[in-house]
Amino acid sequence: MQPETRYARSGDVSIAYQVSGEGPFDVVYVPGFVSHVELGWTTPPMATAWSRLASISRLIVFDKRGTGMSDRVAGAPTLETRMDDVRAVMDAVNSERAALFGISEGGPMSVLFAATYPERTSALILYGTIAKGSWAPDYPWGPMGEGREEWYEEIRREWGGPYGTDWWAPSATNDERFKQWWAKYLRQGASPGAVITLFRMNFDIDIRHVLPAVSIPTLVLHRTGDQAVPVGGGRYIAEHIPNAKYVELAGNDHLWWVGDSDAIINESEEFLTGARGISEPERVLATVLFTDIVDSTKRAAEMGDRQWRDLLDTHNAMMRKELTRFRGVEIKTLGDGFMATFDGPARAIRCARAMGASLRLLGIEIRAGLHTGECELMGNDIGGIAVHIAARVAAKASSGEVLVSSTVKDLVVGSGIQFSDHGVHSLKGIPGEWRLFMVER
Repeated sequence: MQPETRYARSGDVSIAYQVSGEGPFDVVYVPGFVSHVELGWTTPPMATAWSRLASISRLIVFDKRGTGMSDRVAGAPTLETRMDDVRAVMDAVNSERAALFGISEGGPMSVLFAATYPERTSALILYGTIAKGSWAPDYPWGPMGEGREEWYEEIRREWGGPYGTDWWAPSATNDERFKQWWAKYLRQGASPGAVITLFRMNFDIDIRHVLPAVSIPTLVLHRTGDQAVPVGGGRYIAEHIPNAKYVELAGNDHLWWVGDSDAIINESEEFLTGARGISEPERVLATVLFTDIVDSTKRAAEMGDRQWRDLLDTHNAMMRKELTRFRGVEIKTLGDGFMATFDGPARAIRCARAMGASLRLLGIEIRAGLHTGECELMGNDIGGIAVHIAARVAAKASSGEVLVSSTVKDLVVGSGIQFSDHGVHSLKGIPGEWRLFMVER
């Protein structure tokens, strides 16, 4: 029997989800680029696969915003926004902690979620997924840039039919019943324009620098002959997530529930039911913000102690107001500045800009620097190399500037935030050279 479809509210967007099974732990199924929570149950291969997962867990499936039965949205949502949607669904079903099963395009967001919210992630399973959406000299498994526009035109022409079965499900190319269902699933999953927007965003995904920050048990699954995502991409992910278990399976279908799906579920079941006594993590992925007031020493001398203290109190109150607004966490004040963390880099950037704009009305100019990386939790404080990098980035900023590391810039692709190149810098005490970017006002 198909479970009931419900909706969770994520900001102004409604996210469709279903819950099935009554197992001892939760599994959140993070779908690939297109999904439909109700149509998925109408084809035996997917229904059987979901039912098996639901037999060992409480299975939570959902449609990402812009697809399936969830609200349609303008543009492509960022990975950060998609993380918010997963949290909204988990909150709606009272799931404090869950294993994430990230499929294909759903993998990068699952990795980012696991690194950012390890306290809410019990385990991570990745199937047929990517660390980077396009080719690079040090990542040869992504597609090259040539021919993309021609491919988008092909999607516009052919969407509505059983598009892409030859490389998403080559073992089912002669199954007419499956092809008819697949065509309907794609049509109701997303429109041609929405799919093209998603693919454009996918080409810009790059979470390679996040992989080492994953601290929870991870299983990476990939079929050797995958026609959509080369197996080298799966091997790369497993090599760069600490202590990840990698299992390579026979087959050439990218759709995991086509072909020998039992092998995938068998590996997943063994991995999930064998997990015992996972301790609370001491390290998390976070975006670290440092700010300080420009020429504070000079202004303090000009104003005198009492007036300066009054101005500083006003500064602190306004900074805390913006931190609350953008879900930032104040770590500590640093005389005339703040150190704070965020669970998403786009929010951190917008908060820094809002801080600057608010304080400018008082005649105060600040500078800010941000970096995203793995932080050590030390009571109410944090430490680690990511903190030092953020501080050094802030030190390179001039009056009114918000500077970010390239890591932050890469993670907010699709957010609409604009940057200008600030050049390559040496950061005191930090090995190597770092390219920094200034956030445009």
